[in-house]
Amino acid sequence: MTYWGFDGKPHTGQLVVKQSAADDLVTVFGKLYDFRYPIRRMQPVDAYKGSDDASIDADNTSAFNCRNATGSSNWSNHAYGLAVDVNPRENPYVYADGSNAHRNADAFVRRPLKKPGVINPDDRVVRAFASVGWGWGGSWSGDKDYQHFSVNGR
Repeated sequence: MTYWGFDGKPHTGQLVVKQSAADDLVTVFGKLYDFRYPIRRMQPVDAYKGSDDASIDADNTSAFNCRNATGSSNWSNHAYGLAVDVNPRENPYVYADGSNAHRNADAFVRRPLKKPGVINPDDRVVRAFASVGWGWGGSWSGDKDYQHFSVNGR
């Protein structure tokens, strides 16, 4: 997929998703490209030996990853190829108490926040995913997963 980098140049990356989600995500990422929304990098989590933490620390936008949902013993939508995390440094998972697990994301915890690559409530990134029926983790009550979009909103 082609995307705009933080360097203002187009780049090509990869997202591994379930076939039934592919058309929706081509539509969404086409809109993000048209918006010139910056993405740090886009590689399969395999490039990080399957480590979600390493992928997050690298600020990697990714989709499929065979893992449990954060704080759960149940499979994540990522394990089914039905979820995407976008710019996880700029859009961290924030616990209800305001903490997060990745120190490189401390400056990005509060919303709204006007910085490149940040996703805010009801912004054009949220609306692009909503246009294909995908929900945003930033709208959850309690913990907020600002990077996370999924086919069922979880």
